[in-house]
Amino acid sequence: MQALHYTRAAQLPDILSQRIVILDGAMGTMIQRFKLGEAQYRGEGYTGPGAVGDRFKDFPRDVKGNNELLSITRPDVIRDIHERYLAAGADLIETNTFGATTVAQDDYHMPELAREMNLKSAQLARAACDKYSTPDKPRFVAGALGPTPKTASISPDVNDPGARNVDFEQLRAAYYEQVEALVEGGSDVLLVETIFDTLNAKAALFAIDEFFENSGQRLPLIISGTVTDASGRILSGQTVTAFWHSVRHSRPLAIGLNCALGATLMRPYIQELNRVAGDTFISCYPNAGLPNPMSDTGFDETPEITSRLVHEFAAEGLVNILGGCCGTTPDHIGAIAKAVQNVPTRKMFYPAEA
Repeated sequence: MQALHYTRAAQLPDILSQRIVILDGAMGTMIQRFKLGEAQYRGEGYTGPGAVGDRFKDFPRDVKGNNELLSITRPDVIRDIHERYLAAGADLIETNTFGATTVAQDDYHMPELAREMNLKSAQLARAACDKYSTPDKPRFVAGALGPTPKTASISPDVNDPGARNVDFEQLRAAYYEQVEALVEGGSDVLLVETIFDTLNAKAALFAIDEFFENSGQRLPLIISGTVTDASGRILSGQTVTAFWHSVRHSRPLAIGLNCALGATLMRPYIQELNRVAGDTFISCYPNAGLPNPMSDTGFDETPEITSRLVHEFAAEGLVNILGGCCGTTPDHIGAIAKAVQNVPTRKMFYPAEA
Protein backbone atom coordinates (compact mmCIF):
# COMPACT_ATOMS: atom_id res chain seq x y z
CA MET A 1 0.00 0.00 0.00
CA GLN A 2 1.42 3.37 -1.03
CA ALA A 3 1.95 6.00 1.66
CA LEU A 4 -0.60 8.82 1.62
CA HIS A 5 0.49 12.35 0.73
CA TYR A 6 -0.54 14.72 3.51
CA THR A 7 -1.05 18.42 2.90
CA ARG A 8 -0.51 19.15 6.63
CA ALA A 9 1.68 17.54 9.30
CA ALA A 10 3.55 15.73 6.54
CA GLN A 11 6.46 15.09 8.91
CA LEU A 12 4.30 13.35 11.54
CA PRO A 13 4.64 9.80 10.10
CA ASP A 14 8.44 10.09 10.22
CA ILE A 15 8.31 11.38 13.79
CA LEU A 16 6.07 8.47 14.80
CA SER A 17 8.50 6.01 13.26
CA GLN A 18 11.36 7.49 15.31
CA ARG A 19 9.86 8.06 18.77
CA ILE A 20 6.73 7.87 20.86
CA VAL A 21 4.56 10.95 20.36
CA ILE A 22 2.82 12.47 23.37
CA LEU A 23 -0.85 13.46 23.21
CA ASP A 24 -2.35 15.83 25.77
CA GLY A 25 -4.67 14.93 28.64
CA ALA A 26 -8.23 15.68 29.65
CA MET A 27 -9.80 19.00 28.72
CA GLY A 28 -12.89 18.53 30.91
CA THR A 29 -10.84 17.64 33.99
CA MET A 30 -8.85 20.84 33.65
CA ILE A 31 -11.92 23.01 32.99
CA GLN A 32 -13.47 21.72 36.23
CA ARG A 33 -10.47 23.06 38.14
CA PHE A 34 -11.48 26.60 37.20
CA LYS A 35 -14.81 26.14 39.06
CA LEU A 36 -16.68 28.30 36.57
CA GLY A 37 -20.29 29.17 37.29
CA GLU A 38 -23.21 29.87 34.96
CA ALA A 39 -22.21 33.52 34.58
CA GLN A 40 -18.61 32.66 33.73
CA TYR A 41 -19.74 30.18 31.06
CA ARG A 42 -21.65 33.09 29.49
CA GLY A 43 -18.49 35.19 29.49
CA GLU A 44 -19.39 37.54 32.34
CA GLY A 45 -16.44 39.28 33.93
CA TYR A 46 -13.96 38.46 31.15
CA THR A 47 -12.62 41.51 29.33
CA GLY A 48 -9.50 40.10 27.69
CA PRO A 49 -8.86 39.29 24.02
CA GLY A 50 -11.92 37.84 22.32
CA ALA A 51 -14.35 38.91 25.07
CA VAL A 52 -18.01 38.55 24.03
CA GLY A 53 -19.48 41.13 26.42
CA ASP A 54 -23.22 40.62 26.91
CA ARG A 55 -23.69 38.35 23.90
CA PHE A 56 -24.94 35.40 25.97
CA LYS A 57 -26.19 37.28 29.02
CA ASP A 58 -29.86 36.69 28.25
CA PHE A 59 -29.62 33.24 26.63
CA PRO A 60 -32.77 31.48 27.91
CA ARG A 61 -31.19 28.11 28.80
CA ASP A 62 -28.50 27.13 31.28
CA VAL A 63 -25.13 26.78 29.55
CA LYS A 64 -22.92 25.69 32.45
CA GLY A 65 -21.27 22.42 31.44
CA ASN A 66 -21.19 23.31 27.75
CA ASN A 67 -17.40 23.22 27.65
CA GLU A 68 -17.18 23.91 23.94
CA LEU A 69 -18.89 27.28 24.46
CA LEU A 70 -15.86 28.37 26.51
CA SER A 71 -13.79 28.62 23.32
CA ILE A 72 -16.04 31.58 22.49
CA THR A 73 -16.81 33.03 25.92
CA ARG A 74 -13.60 32.26 27.87
CA PRO A 75 -10.78 31.76 25.36
CA ASP A 76 -8.31 32.56 28.17
CA VAL A 77 -9.30 29.35 29.99
CA ILE A 78 -8.89 27.13 26.93
CA ARG A 79 -5.63 28.84 25.95
CA ASP A 80 -4.23 28.30 29.44
CA ILE A 81 -5.10 24.59 29.38
CA HIS A 82 -3.49 24.08 25.97
CA GLU A 83 -0.31 25.85 27.06
CA ARG A 84 -0.05 23.84 30.27
CA TYR A 85 -0.15 20.60 28.28
CA LEU A 86 2.39 21.88 25.79
CA ALA A 87 4.69 23.01 28.59
CA ALA A 88 4.38 19.52 30.08
CA GLY A 89 5.70 17.99 26.84
CA ALA A 90 2.69 17.25 24.64
CA ASP A 91 3.41 16.98 20.92
CA LEU A 92 -0.26 16.80 19.95
CA ILE A 93 -3.02 18.84 21.59
CA GLU A 94 -6.73 18.28 21.00
CA THR A 95 -9.10 21.08 20.14
CA ASN A 96 -11.88 21.83 22.63
CA THR A 97 -14.48 20.40 20.24
CA PHE A 98 -15.52 17.02 21.65
CA GLY A 99 -19.18 18.10 21.63
CA ALA A 100 -18.99 20.81 18.98
CA THR A 101 -21.44 19.33 16.49
CA THR A 102 -24.97 20.46 15.71
CA VAL A 103 -26.17 17.07 17.02
CA ALA A 104 -24.48 17.48 20.40
CA GLN A 105 -25.12 21.23 20.75
CA ASP A 106 -28.82 20.69 20.22
CA ASP A 107 -28.92 19.60 23.88
CA TYR A 108 -28.02 23.19 24.80
CA HIS A 109 -30.19 24.72 22.06
CA MET A 110 -27.00 26.05 20.44
CA PRO A 111 -26.61 24.03 17.21
CA GLU A 112 -26.10 27.20 15.17
CA LEU A 113 -22.92 27.91 17.17
CA ALA A 114 -21.23 24.61 16.29
CA ARG A 115 -19.23 25.98 13.37
CA GLU A 116 -18.00 28.97 15.35
CA MET A 117 -17.01 26.71 18.25
CA ASN A 118 -14.87 24.57 15.98
CA LEU A 119 -13.27 27.51 14.24
CA LYS A 120 -12.41 29.34 17.47
CA SER A 121 -11.22 26.16 19.19
CA ALA A 122 -8.88 25.29 16.33
CA GLN A 123 -7.52 28.83 16.23
CA LEU A 124 -6.77 28.76 19.98
CA ALA A 125 -4.97 25.42 19.70
CA ARG A 126 -3.10 26.61 16.60
CA ALA A 127 -1.80 29.72 18.36
CA ALA A 128 -0.67 27.65 21.35
CA CYS A 129 1.15 25.16 19.15
CA ASP A 130 2.84 27.91 17.18
CA LYS A 131 4.00 29.47 20.44
CA TYR A 132 5.61 26.24 21.69
CA SER A 133 6.87 24.71 18.43
CA THR A 134 10.60 24.54 17.78
CA PRO A 135 12.46 23.17 14.75
CA ASP A 136 13.38 19.98 16.62
CA LYS A 137 10.01 19.63 18.40
CA PRO A 138 7.09 20.73 16.25
CA ARG A 139 3.68 20.73 17.92
CA PHE A 140 0.49 19.65 16.19
CA VAL A 141 -3.21 20.49 16.52
CA ALA A 142 -5.52 17.48 16.57
CA GLY A 143 -9.03 18.51 15.55
CA ALA A 144 -11.23 16.43 17.85
CA LEU A 145 -14.48 14.86 16.64
CA GLY A 146 -16.48 13.32 19.48
CA PRO A 147 -19.14 10.61 19.21
CA THR A 148 -22.19 12.87 19.91
CA PRO A 149 -24.68 11.90 22.66
CA LYS A 150 -26.78 9.93 20.15
CA THR A 151 -26.24 6.54 18.55
CA ALA A 152 -27.24 5.49 15.06
CA SER A 153 -27.03 1.76 15.86
CA ILE A 154 -28.93 1.39 19.10
CA SER A 155 -32.53 2.16 19.97
CA PRO A 156 -33.12 4.70 22.75
CA ASP A 157 -36.44 2.94 23.47
CA VAL A 158 -36.22 -0.48 25.10
CA ASN A 159 -39.73 -1.26 23.82
CA ASP A 160 -38.91 -0.42 20.18
CA PRO A 161 -35.68 -1.97 18.87
CA GLY A 162 -36.10 -0.20 15.54
CA ALA A 163 -36.32 3.30 16.99
CA ARG A 164 -33.50 5.76 16.35
CA ASN A 165 -32.93 9.34 17.52
CA VAL A 166 -30.39 10.19 14.81
CA ASP A 167 -29.64 8.92 11.31
CA PHE A 168 -26.50 8.61 9.20
CA GLU A 169 -27.22 11.69 7.10
CA GLN A 170 -27.73 13.93 10.14
CA LEU A 171 -24.41 12.74 11.54
CA ARG A 172 -22.61 13.10 8.20
CA ALA A 173 -23.80 16.69 7.76
CA ALA A 174 -22.87 17.61 11.33
CA TYR A 175 -19.41 16.10 11.01
CA TYR A 176 -18.77 17.71 7.62
CA GLU A 177 -19.46 21.15 9.09
CA GLN A 178 -17.16 20.33 12.01
CA VAL A 179 -14.30 19.11 9.83
CA GLU A 180 -14.52 22.12 7.53
CA ALA A 181 -14.24 24.55 10.46
CA LEU A 182 -11.51 22.57 12.23
CA VAL A 183 -9.33 22.62 9.14
CA GLU A 184 -10.06 26.28 8.43
CA GLY A 185 -9.01 27.08 11.99
CA GLY A 186 -5.63 25.43 11.60
CA SER A 187 -5.88 21.77 12.61
CA ASP A 188 -3.02 19.54 11.45
CA VAL A 189 -4.63 16.18 12.25
CA LEU A 190 -8.21 14.93 12.53
CA LEU A 191 -9.00 12.74 15.54
CA VAL A 192 -12.23 10.73 15.58
CA GLU A 193 -12.33 9.69 19.21
CA THR A 194 -14.20 7.94 22.01
CA ILE A 195 -16.07 5.84 19.46
CA PHE A 196 -18.79 3.76 21.10
CA ASP A 197 -20.85 3.26 17.93
CA THR A 198 -19.08 2.27 14.74
CA LEU A 199 -21.92 3.63 12.59
CA ASN A 200 -21.46 7.09 14.11
CA ALA A 201 -17.75 6.79 13.36
CA LYS A 202 -18.47 5.75 9.79
CA ALA A 203 -20.54 8.91 9.35
CA ALA A 204 -17.58 10.95 10.57
CA LEU A 205 -15.16 9.09 8.30
CA PHE A 206 -17.49 9.53 5.33
CA ALA A 207 -17.69 13.27 6.01
CA ILE A 208 -13.90 13.50 6.35
CA ASP A 209 -13.34 11.69 3.07
CA GLU A 210 -15.94 13.91 1.41
CA PHE A 211 -14.14 16.99 2.72
CA PHE A 212 -10.79 15.72 1.48
CA GLU A 213 -12.25 15.14 -1.98
CA ASN A 214 -13.96 18.55 -2.13
CA SER A 215 -11.08 20.58 -0.70
CA GLY A 216 -8.07 18.83 -2.22
CA GLN A 217 -6.54 18.59 1.26
CA ARG A 218 -5.61 15.46 3.19
CA LEU A 219 -4.75 15.51 6.87
CA PRO A 220 -3.46 12.59 8.92
CA LEU A 221 -6.35 10.74 10.56
CA ILE A 222 -6.37 9.11 13.99
CA ILE A 223 -9.26 6.84 14.98
CA SER A 224 -9.79 5.97 18.63
CA GLY A 225 -12.44 3.55 19.87
CA THR A 226 -13.75 2.98 23.37
CA VAL A 227 -14.07 -0.46 24.94
CA THR A 228 -16.80 0.09 27.49
CA ASP A 229 -16.29 -2.87 29.84
CA ALA A 230 -14.60 -6.23 30.37
CA SER A 231 -16.51 -7.75 27.44
CA GLY A 232 -13.82 -6.30 25.20
CA ARG A 233 -16.40 -4.71 22.92
CA ILE A 234 -17.47 -1.19 22.06
CA LEU A 235 -21.04 -0.29 22.98
CA SER A 236 -22.47 -1.15 19.55
CA GLY A 237 -21.14 -4.68 19.93
CA GLN A 238 -17.90 -5.03 18.00
CA THR A 239 -14.70 -6.52 19.30
CA VAL A 240 -11.53 -4.49 18.86
CA THR A 241 -10.54 -6.62 15.86
CA ALA A 242 -13.94 -6.21 14.19
CA PHE A 243 -13.85 -2.47 14.86
CA TRP A 244 -10.46 -2.18 13.16
CA HIS A 245 -11.65 -4.04 10.08
CA SER A 246 -14.71 -1.77 9.92
CA VAL A 247 -12.68 1.45 9.77
CA ARG A 248 -9.37 0.48 8.15
CA HIS A 249 -10.66 1.46 4.70
CA SER A 250 -10.18 5.10 5.74
CA ARG A 251 -6.42 4.47 5.95
CA PRO A 252 -5.81 6.17 9.30
CA LEU A 253 -2.34 7.19 10.33
CA ALA A 254 -3.09 5.61 13.72
CA ILE A 255 -5.75 3.45 15.32
CA GLY A 256 -6.20 3.29 19.06
CA LEU A 257 -8.31 3.26 22.19
CA ASN A 258 -9.23 5.88 24.78
CA CYS A 259 -11.56 6.57 27.69
CA ALA A 260 -13.86 4.21 29.68
CA LEU A 261 -10.99 2.18 31.13
CA GLY A 262 -7.75 2.82 32.95
CA ALA A 263 -4.48 1.49 31.55
CA THR A 264 -4.60 -1.77 33.50
CA LEU A 265 -7.96 -2.84 32.06
CA MET A 266 -7.17 -1.43 28.60
CA ARG A 267 -3.96 -3.40 28.15
CA PRO A 268 -5.35 -6.62 26.58
CA TYR A 269 -7.24 -4.60 23.99
CA ILE A 270 -4.18 -2.57 23.03
CA GLN A 271 -2.33 -5.88 22.69
CA GLU A 272 -5.12 -7.09 20.40
CA LEU A 273 -4.87 -3.95 18.25
CA ASN A 274 -1.11 -4.41 18.07
CA ARG A 275 -1.63 -7.89 16.65
CA VAL A 276 -4.27 -7.05 14.04
CA ALA A 277 -3.24 -3.54 12.92
CA GLY A 278 0.34 -4.27 12.00
CA ASP A 279 0.65 -1.72 9.21
CA THR A 280 -0.74 1.23 11.20
CA PHE A 281 0.53 3.24 14.15
CA ILE A 282 -1.16 2.61 17.52
CA SER A 283 -2.45 5.27 19.92
CA CYS A 284 -3.55 4.88 23.52
CA TYR A 285 -4.86 7.42 26.01
CA PRO A 286 -6.58 5.78 28.98
CA ASN A 287 -8.41 7.31 31.90
CA ALA A 288 -6.52 7.86 35.14
CA GLY A 289 -7.85 4.60 36.51
CA LEU A 290 -11.35 4.23 37.94
CA PRO A 291 -13.66 7.10 38.93
CA ASN A 292 -13.39 8.33 42.51
CA PRO A 293 -15.58 11.32 43.47
CA MET A 294 -13.32 11.97 46.47
CA SER A 295 -10.25 12.51 44.31
CA ASP A 296 -9.10 15.95 43.15
CA THR A 297 -9.43 14.91 39.49
CA GLY A 298 -12.36 12.54 39.99
CA PHE A 299 -10.11 9.55 39.27
CA ASP A 300 -7.80 7.38 41.35
CA GLU A 301 -4.44 7.33 39.59
CA THR A 302 -1.66 9.77 40.34
CA PRO A 303 0.74 10.84 37.57
CA GLU A 304 3.29 8.34 38.92
CA ILE A 305 0.88 5.42 38.65
CA THR A 306 -0.47 6.27 35.19
CA SER A 307 3.00 6.91 33.76
CA ARG A 308 4.29 3.61 35.16
CA LEU A 309 1.41 1.69 33.61
CA VAL A 310 1.67 3.23 30.15
CA HIS A 311 5.47 2.86 30.29
CA GLU A 312 4.79 -0.89 30.33
CA PHE A 313 2.80 -0.51 27.09
CA ALA A 314 5.74 1.30 25.52
CA ALA A 315 8.33 -1.16 26.83
CA GLU A 316 6.28 -4.01 25.35
CA GLY A 317 6.40 -2.32 21.94
CA LEU A 318 2.65 -1.76 21.72
CA VAL A 319 2.26 1.97 21.08
CA ASN A 320 3.36 4.98 19.03
CA ILE A 321 1.16 7.66 20.64
CA LEU A 322 0.51 7.97 24.37
CA GLY A 323 -1.61 10.44 26.30
CA GLY A 324 -4.41 10.64 28.82
CA CYS A 325 -8.18 10.84 28.93
CA CYS A 326 -10.56 11.52 31.84
CA GLY A 327 -8.84 12.43 35.09
CA THR A 328 -5.45 13.18 33.55
CA THR A 329 -3.72 16.54 33.94
CA PRO A 330 -0.54 18.25 32.71
CA ASP A 331 1.24 16.51 35.60
CA HIS A 332 0.14 13.14 34.20
CA ILE A 333 1.26 14.09 30.69
CA GLY A 334 4.61 15.37 31.95
CA ALA A 335 5.17 12.12 33.85
CA ILE A 336 4.23 10.03 30.80
CA ALA A 337 6.55 12.05 28.54
CA LYS A 338 9.43 11.59 30.96
CA ALA A 339 8.72 7.88 31.47
CA VAL A 340 8.82 6.99 27.76
CA GLN A 341 11.37 9.50 26.43
CA ASN A 342 14.04 6.83 25.97
CA VAL A 343 11.73 3.95 25.05
CA PRO A 344 11.70 2.94 21.36
CA THR A 345 8.47 3.49 19.46
CA ARG A 346 6.46 0.50 18.25
CA LYS A 347 7.64 -0.77 14.88
CA MET A 348 5.11 -1.40 12.17
CA PHE A 349 5.25 -4.91 10.74
CA TYR A 350 4.90 -3.65 7.17
CA PRO A 351 6.55 -0.39 6.08
CA ALA A 352 4.21 2.14 4.51
CA GLU A 353 5.99 1.97 1.15
CA ALA A 354 5.75 -1.83 0.85
